[in-house]
Amino acid sequence: MRLDPEPRGGLHPLLAARFSPRRFDPAGRVDDRALNLLLEAARWAPSAGNSQPWGFFTARPGEPGHARVVPHLAPSAARWAVDAGLLVVALTRRHVDGSEVVYSEFADYDLGQAVAHMTVQAQAMGLAAHQFRAFDLEGLTEELAPSPGWAVVSMVALGRAAGAPPVTRERRGVAELLAAPWSPVE
Repeated sequence: MRLDPEPRGGLHPLLAARFSPRRFDPAGRVDDRALNLLLEAARWAPSAGNSQPWGFFTARPGEPGHARVVPHLAPSAARWAVDAGLLVVALTRRHVDGSEVVYSEFADYDLGQAVAHMTVQAQAMGLAAHQFRAFDLEGLTEELAPSPGWAVVSMVALGRAAGAPPVTRERRGVAELLAAPWSPVE
């Protein structure tokens, strides 16, 4: 197999242009139609046994949910995430009915698929997405009080990026993706 160090073409433009902004335009609102499309994209993600073990808490500036989420952001995320038009808390269902019985060993993976679909849909709509875990997990879980079996995993800030994407982006090469799992740890 011939591996190019950088893609020469063929990568879908939505994927090639995607980046995680560190600044959002506070005027970049995410309206109800856009929010519904983002959630619809997540809804159609594949999952093990069609279990769809994901759920979301959405929070837009000016709405009560936003005031519940923002205090739990780490300072590093609060600097930029509060200006996003939408914050999404991503949850997965790991256990059945409050027991320790595992719902699906693939629940976190499946949630990742749903968030990835949301991210690509955002890009198609001219929005940017930045996935992150810089928040107080215990505090946010206590604040939102999800039903037994559900766990907060990550967050996504979505909206209009402030500023242009970086000119260059560092990514590991395809050859490293194939070799890394078997390479000695440095």
